[in-house]
Parts: sequence; C-alpha cells; structure tokens
Amino acid sequence: MHLPLTDKRRNNRNTYPIKELLFIFFLSLLFLNLPAQTRYLSLKDVLQQIDSQPLLTAYKQKAESVKYNTDLAKNTLMPDLEAGYQAGYATHNNITGMSYPGLIMPMTGPPSASNSSQAVPGTALALLLKWSPFTFGQRSAATDKAAAAYKLANSEYNEFLFKQQYAALTTYIDIVYYKKILESLQSDIERVQADLDRSLVLTGQGLRAGIDSVQLRAQVVQAKIDYLNTQKIYRDRLIELTHLLNLSVAPENIVLTDTAMSEKAPVISDTASSFTANPVYQYYQSKRELSVSNLTELNRAWRPKLDIWANAFSRGSGVAADGTVDASKGWSLTRNNYGAGLQLSFPILQFSKINIQKKQAQSLIKADEAQLSQVALDISKQIEAARSNYQQNAAVAALTPEQVNATRLVYESLQEGYKSGLTDYTRLVQGRYDYLKAEITNAGAHVQVWYSLLDIAIAQGDLKVFTDQLK
Repeated sequence: MHLPLTDKRRNNRNTYPIKELLFIFFLSLLFLNLPAQTRYLSLKDVLQQIDSQPLLTAYKQKAESVKYNTDLAKNTLMPDLEAGYQAGYATHNNITGMSYPGLIMPMTGPPSASNSSQAVPGTALALLLKWSPFTFGQRSAATDKAAAAYKLANSEYNEFLFKQQYAALTTYIDIVYYKKILESLQSDIERVQADLDRSLVLTGQGLRAGIDSVQLRAQVVQAKIDYLNTQKIYRDRLIELTHLLNLSVAPENIVLTDTAMSEKAPVISDTASSFTANPVYQYYQSKRELSVSNLTELNRAWRPKLDIWANAFSRGSGVAADGTVDASKGWSLTRNNYGAGLQLSFPILQFSKINIQKKQAQSLIKADEAQLSQVALDISKQIEAARSNYQQNAAVAALTPEQVNATRLVYESLQEGYKSGLTDYTRLVQGRYDYLKAEITNAGAHVQVWYSLLDIAIAQGDLKVFTDQLK
C-alpha cells in the first residue's frame, strides 16, 4: 500500500529529528570521554599570563589615552583654518549692525539711506587662518607636561602590574607548599595504616592490647581529616591563582612545574642593589616630574603670544547703497575682501594670578619631594629587612633536612621496638608525629627562603632576582 505524498513527507519530517538527536547524543558521549586539557604553569608563565587580567588592560588603555595629550600639544603647531557660509533675511536698518554668534558678522550692505523694515536676503562666505608658529616656549612646556603625565600614567600601570605579579607569585609558592604538605600527609596516612595493620597482627597474637588497634584506627581517621582540610586550602589557592591569571581551567587540571621550591633553597650574593627600579618609587618620581612640568608651564604662561592670521571674505547683499532693493543679488557673492597680518598679545594683568599659581605649584613640588624621600627611606629599609629575613631563613633551611633524617630514623627504630614489644603505643605515635612535623617544617623552611627572596626582588623592583634562581 502506498502512502499519499503528504503522508510520506509527514513521515520523513518525523524521522529527521530522531536521526539528529542520535547524532548529537553520540557526539556528546565522544566529548565527555575526552580527557580534560591539562594546563602546565611555571612561574615565568605566571608572569606572562598576568597581563590578561581585565583590570590591567584598563590601566594600560588609560595610559594610552593620556599618551595622546602629547600629540595634541604638538599639534598646536599646525595652523587653524575655519570656513563658514551663511544666508539670511534682515531689515535694511538693522542688517549692518546685527550681531550673530558665529564665524561671520552679517554685513549685507552699507548703511541704508532710510529706516526701512523691509527684509532683504544677504549671504557671506569666509575663510579664517590662524597660525602660532612661535609660542616663546609655551608649546614645549605643554608638550613636556603631557609627556610627564603619560609617564605618571605608565607608572600607575607598572605599580599595579607589580602588585598583581607579587600576588600571583606568592599564591604560586603557597600552592607548592601545600602540595608538599599533602604529599607528607598522604605518607603519614600510609604510615599510620601500616602501624594499624601491624597492631592488628600483634593483637591477634596476644602480644599487644586491643586498645592499641582502636587508638590507631582513630589516628587513621584523624590523618585523613588533616589531609582533606589541607586539600581544601590547596584547592582554594589554585582557584585564587586562576582568578589572578584570568584562566578558565578547572583547578584540578592545573599542574605546577616549579615545585622544587619546597625542597631546595636559593642561594644569592649579598651585594646591595639599587631600588630606583621599584614601581612605587618610580610612581612618586613621575609624580614629582609632573609637578615640575606644571611649574614650567606656569612660568611660561606670562609670555607674549604671536599669531599669524589671514582671512578672505566674500558677501552678497540684496540692498544697494542708495537703498535700491534687488533680492537676487543677495544670493551672489559679489563683494570680496581679504587680509593678512600679525598679532602680538601680552597678558599684562595676569601676573598676580600666575604668581599665586606658581607658589601653589612650588608647594606641591616640595610635597612630592618629601614623599619621594620617604618612599626611598621605606624601600631601603624594606630591602634591608628582606635580606635579613633571607639570611635567617636560609640558615634554618640548612638545618631542617638533618631534623627530617633524624626523626625518620627514630620513627623506624620505634616501629621495630613496637613490633618486638619494647616500645609502647604512646612513643610510637609521638615518633610518627615528630617525623611528620619535621617534614612539614622542612618544606616550610625552604619555602620561606623563597618568600624572602621574592620580597627582595619586589623591593628592588627587579623580578629577575627571583626568577633567575629557577634556572
């Protein structure tokens, strides 16, 4: 039996969605089974990726906008040429003296012989050229001020970038530290589980009291709780790192490559370095330079101005000098004029105002210089403190591996003693705790050295002091 054509079409329309759904279903299964993309991050990758932060882009674009002020200041060297055309109706007696807020003052004809209220057409076309090639240093002062403002805007960007880099590097070191702690806690779980298994065997043989096994079970649970609590902190720091780097990668898919910081301390020379590259210092230095540029501009404001001008003016009037009205002539530009000349002007009565502004600018310069001196003092002491911390932390990190080795040997000895009945449960647990504590202390000591080195690099304004130690 053949279905009608309409039924066939209806049947086909019903089967197409099923095929499409099956295709989408199998495609979804394929993508779900694909492994998640792993993102490997080194410390240098962090420094490069930090630029993708939206707020940093905002600071950068703000600095770029300030940069154009320099071009605007230089652009005043170009002449200014304006063109204007107007047409209108006005009475005889008012048309020559009528004021208009624009480029051209309408003058459609000479003063009329009689007072007439009849309106006639009038047109005008004008070109006005104004050029100030010589400004007696005012243009260069404005250009220098704009350049100083751009430098200050760049300093703001660099200061914020440096803060974000410091936050990202600190977070990275935190993650390395907690990753090492998780490894130690996992090893501790395995150790206490081994102690429990051994205790169960000894309890079954009647060599140990059953209470030991119960207590060791509690120790296994506590060790797992400690691991989970630390894992939460570890994951939170990973999330913070993805936030700082503007990454959409899941925390579990991030793999840090510079993980030796929890095991190996850096070694640097003890030579003093300059702090002039510090972004905070450069910001206040740029702020002072802008104040100085502002004073220079004020000093040159009370100078003459020289303008070169030229104009061309053409007009048409619907009324003649004798009062004859011819409206058609009002639309034709029949009377032409032109002129050129120089104009020298001097703000004689602006001296008092400019003098007050100069005193104000001088006070701001003194304030900026005082701030710069304070910042220099603060940073120099910051470097001194960071170097002192580095030396102390390095000395501690040199001793902690020996502590780890000693506590490991003690714990292994206590395990043998517990097996043979010479050591009780309390000493075994204390030995294992001391071993775990020594591992955590060792990781923390090495990481503190890297923190101290980062503080030195930040104070000096040179992150290479830190990153060069990763080679």
